[in-house]
Amino acid sequence: MKKIEHGFERALFSSRWVLAPFFVGLILSIFILLGSFAKELWHLVTHFGELGEIATILGILALVDMTLLANLLIIIIFSGYESFVSKIDVSNHEDRPGWMGKVGFSTLKVKLISSIVAISGIDLLRTYMQLDKMPEAIETDVVMWKLLIHGTFVISGLLFAVMDYLTTKSGNDH
Repeated sequence: MKKIEHGFERALFSSRWVLAPFFVGLILSIFILLGSFAKELWHLVTHFGELGEIATILGILALVDMTLLANLLIIIIFSGYESFVSKIDVSNHEDRPGWMGKVGFSTLKVKLISSIVAISGIDLLRTYMQLDKMPEAIETDVVMWKLLIHGTFVISGLLFAVMDYLTTKSGNDH
């Protein structure tokens, strides 16, 4: 019976590799995001003289938004893979990010919600800068919902941070 249990546990442990294709998919999504980034950057560069101040700012905010999302994906890929699949053996590499190997699941949740709040804030700023182009009836609803959703993200982020802090203080950080 112990042999069956041991075999089952080995198979169960090996099943973590089912997650690897998810991380490959996230890596591919960064390339898709890179394509969108290049397209937006090309538009800004080729229409530089034609764009007004608000259109330029909106284009730059779109680039910042995509960069934040790409950074978030890298954090999720690295820390998720290390937390759930296997350690990444690049400890001697000179370009190894300092946070690698130190971002646990709890920290990942806080970083994730922080990035979502930043992305949501940028979207809210973009909406604010385009208010004059929206019909007044739609404007109020759109802004109200975006503010409500952004506020929900902010409150969730604060609650995640408080829970993480309390868990760390109690010494029960697993």
